[in-house]
Order: sequence, then C-alpha cells, then structure tokens
Amino acid sequence: MPHKPARAAASRLGVATGNAGKLREIRALLDGLPFEIVGLQELKVAPPVESGATFAENAMLKARHAAPALAPTARAAVIADDSGLEVDALGGAPGVHSARYAGAGADDGANNAKLLAALAGVPGSSRGARYRCVLVYLPALPAAAPIIAEGVWEGRILCAPRGAAGFGYDPVFFVPQLGMTAAQLAPEEKNRLSHRGIALRALRARLRESA
Repeated sequence: MPHKPARAAASRLGVATGNAGKLREIRALLDGLPFEIVGLQELKVAPPVESGATFAENAMLKARHAAPALAPTARAAVIADDSGLEVDALGGAPGVHSARYAGAGADDGANNAKLLAALAGVPGSSRGARYRCVLVYLPALPAAAPIIAEGVWEGRILCAPRGAAGFGYDPVFFVPQLGMTAAQLAPEEKNRLSHRGIALRALRARLRESA
C-alpha cells in the first residue's frame, strides 16, 4: 500500500478576545481554514486596557498584547477585533466605548439601558445606527505586515429590546430589511449579515490571496 504523506498540522491562531460571543462567531466564520483557534482564556492572557482612540488602534493594541503568549509556538498568528455601535443621534457614541458605555465592568443589560435612556424622546427616523468592526491579523512571520479588514452593518435603535439571542446591543439593533433585531436572528443569519461577518469574509479572501 502506498504511503500517504502526513497532513500538515494546523497553524495556531490566537483570537485576542475574552468575549465568549465574539469568539464563538469568529470560530464559526473561520471554519474551514487550517487553524487551531484559541482564545485569551486558553492562552491565559488578561485583556489589555483599550486606550486607542479608534477601532483600528484598539484592534492592533489587542493583537500585539496577545502575540507574546504565542511566541513559543511555531507557525502562530494572532487575530483581534475591535467593534462597537455608532449612533447618529449621539454623535457616533458609544463607539469605541461600547463595551463599557455604562462604566467599567458594565454588562450588556446596563449598556443597553443607558443607550435607551440617552435616546429617550428621539423619534425613530433619527435613531439610525451602525455596528462597525475592524479586524487585525498579525501573521506568524515577524517580518510580515498585518492585514486589516473592516465591516459595517447599518440599522437603527429601537425603544425597547426584542429577542434573546446574540450579545451586546443586539436586542435593540433593528435591521429594517428583515423587520427583526440582531437578537432575533439565527446565528447563521447574523454571521451572514453582520459587521463581523463582513470583516471576516474580507479577511478570509485576503488570507487566500496571500497563501
């Protein structure tokens, strides 16, 4: 019987997030690529202070913070995203502060409650908003340049939550074309439409081009 060559081991890919929802979506969206995906908890890395003024700055900061934990491993790369909600009536807030809009350690419920209070009295026609995601991929080779991809998902903010799926601002982020919030979508449908899905598909295309 002819000898079959051994399949090359998957490259390790560190995902620089401690958010279980984000990690779950990234795993699903990168399915099929030759990566062994590990999150910050598996790497035993505490998340950094997100001191950047933009999503791109924070994503790069998080990727570089996680990279040393993978340094002893050959063929390791890091991916990080920074994402958030931009509300037109609030001048683009909460923006880069989306995860801590109601204060350090705030949960999704507190953030949503603060957002709805800030928009009290604002009519539906003026409640336009978008989710924005910036991804940074640091290749395993130190000399290689990072790859950056971005995705935007347009919608508007409701006056009260709907749906129990998703995370973050999903229960109040309404998608007019579907007549549903992001929290009412099946995970597969959300991944197809979302800012993170758009950014990760762009990243996948770039990775295939550079392979």
